[in-house]
Amino acid sequence: MASGSDVKVEFDPKNMPFRRLGPSGLRVPVFSLGGWLTLGGTVIGDPVKDIIKTAFDNGINMFDTAEAYAKGRSEVEMGRVIKELGLRRTDLIVTTKLFWGLRAGPNDGGLSRKHIIEGTKECLERLGLDYVDVIFAHRPDVSVPMEEVVRAFNWVIEKGWAFYWATSEWSAHEIEEAQHIATKLGLHEPIAEQCQHNMFHRERPEKEYRPLYKKYQLGTTVFSALASGLLTGKYNAGIPEGTRFSTHSNFFKGTVDSLQKEEGLTKIRKVNELSVLAEQELGCTITHLALAWVAKNPNTSTVILGASKPEQVLDNLKALDVIPKLTPEIMDKIEAILENQPAAPPTFGRPALDLNGRL
Repeated sequence: MASGSDVKVEFDPKNMPFRRLGPSGLRVPVFSLGGWLTLGGTVIGDPVKDIIKTAFDNGINMFDTAEAYAKGRSEVEMGRVIKELGLRRTDLIVTTKLFWGLRAGPNDGGLSRKHIIEGTKECLERLGLDYVDVIFAHRPDVSVPMEEVVRAFNWVIEKGWAFYWATSEWSAHEIEEAQHIATKLGLHEPIAEQCQHNMFHRERPEKEYRPLYKKYQLGTTVFSALASGLLTGKYNAGIPEGTRFSTHSNFFKGTVDSLQKEEGLTKIRKVNELSVLAEQELGCTITHLALAWVAKNPNTSTVILGASKPEQVLDNLKALDVIPKLTPEIMDKIEAILENQPAAPPTFGRPALDLNGRL
């Protein structure tokens, strides 16, 4: 963490748009960088520095990791690079997540007050930081009373170890319960949900969470916007060596097996059709289209990119130029290909309200 004369690189947002993270005043870049499966895992040492520097030099100042990523090594690598690059701490948005822990003890994971507090301290030690901007509950913990969870994250914020807290892969019911408890007790509420959202995974982020966006202005920090690479087209003809499905074959075994079945073959057909649309009508690749499609959603606060080399970061950022090209007509063509738009809530015959009024 650099300050004053120790700062080696000044942040230049370039053409990166920024959005509020949920209802908070924290501004986050439309595209951020995450460490899952790569930083500290398949990518270590100088290549990590090259990736983070490329991201920072191109307007990305938000970096996401977790205690469980590469068993803590992701946090270590990220913290090391931030220090070595001489990045000013106030220029950065650093987020991490708690749940799985690094040891097998009965209190070394989950969301008990003990693990939330002790786990946060260990995350900060690995990162080499005094605080993170957002601390996420990486999964819900049904074995812990929700009030204990909310109170513990509130304590972490009041202690100055984090500015905000958020959730990841929680159900709408669980987020609602946390909101109610926070409101009732006057505590800090979760401001965002880190969820999977892509052209093939839509029900939860677009339907289940719909009431939360309107009621709490919840924002999402999206992961797997490319469906672990499926929406790049690289798996249309098999599993190439060096790809995520190859290097993490055990983790993605179910996904890989599904590609040989009717559902998977249907997805590949749709990827091919989307590729044609992207190239012929937008002058881009399906990768750029898929990222822009998620970023266009007004409830998306940031889309977390994954990269194993700097070139991937630069290529993914070309999606910024595609977002304004996603006109209603193009979006309709995309929906015609996908055929999976979540159904709107039933109105039971009630006539539609005037679209120019408050809905």
